[in-house]
Amino acid sequence: MIRDITIGQYYPADSVLHKLDPRVKIVGTLMYLVSLFLMQSVLGYLIACMFLLFCIKLSKVPASFILRGLRPIIFLLLFTVVLNLFMTANGEVLVSFWKLRITQGGLRTAVFMAVRLVFLIMGSSLMTLTTTPNALTDGIESLLYPFSKIKLPVHEIAMMMSIALRFIPILLEETDKIMKAQIARGADLESGNIFQRVKSMVPILVPLFISAFRRAYDLALAMEARCYRGGTGRTKMKPLIYKKRDTLAYVMMLVYLVALVGIGRYVPFTIWIF
Repeated sequence: MIRDITIGQYYPADSVLHKLDPRVKIVGTLMYLVSLFLMQSVLGYLIACMFLLFCIKLSKVPASFILRGLRPIIFLLLFTVVLNLFMTANGEVLVSFWKLRITQGGLRTAVFMAVRLVFLIMGSSLMTLTTTPNALTDGIESLLYPFSKIKLPVHEIAMMMSIALRFIPILLEETDKIMKAQIARGADLESGNIFQRVKSMVPILVPLFISAFRRAYDLALAMEARCYRGGTGRTKMKPLIYKKRDTLAYVMMLVYLVALVGIGRYVPFTIWIF
């Protein structure tokens, strides 16, 4: 399951989405994630689903690879569904047993929240899968550049964010290796109650933290050996320049938002799921 996490990984491919400016992909991803919280109908979610499928098709990233990233959040997904199902009391009561009731509004909210969480994970994963860590750093730094006027360390913030994303798959792979090593030594990580399972994780967390600190120290030495002194006065080998395809991507994102707000939210014949 650890290897199924796709956020932070990069999938090399020769696609239109890979060639887009990283600023376009960052802004587009943020706009898409915000749009997920504007939808209140099935029609709106259908528009978001079609747009996401269109982007996945353009990226040439296998859909199975992106869907694999949903496995680690199955427990969170089920917890969210159950919580909204029984805690939201709105509308007609559909099922009632003991002190628990499932209402029409609760069922609708549970379904919408589950779909929203799935789209959120898939949209975020698509950005990291089609953007290299270096391009992601340059894109974040360029977007945050106006804040440098108020002495905000923009370059350092962008560097930390990109390194954090880059280390996600590395630490996951390290965790997988440590778990297999402990199981080979006879460690039992699956049986017992929840407290016993938490206690059995200690032999994994200790070497994982040691490995993470060692990697961070090696990275700091490597950056210092290359005379890294922050973003002041640094030049870029590949400066970011908007092209026609980037402008077209912004236009398509704007069309998506207009369609979502104008059709998915305000059209009188909006179709509700229940």
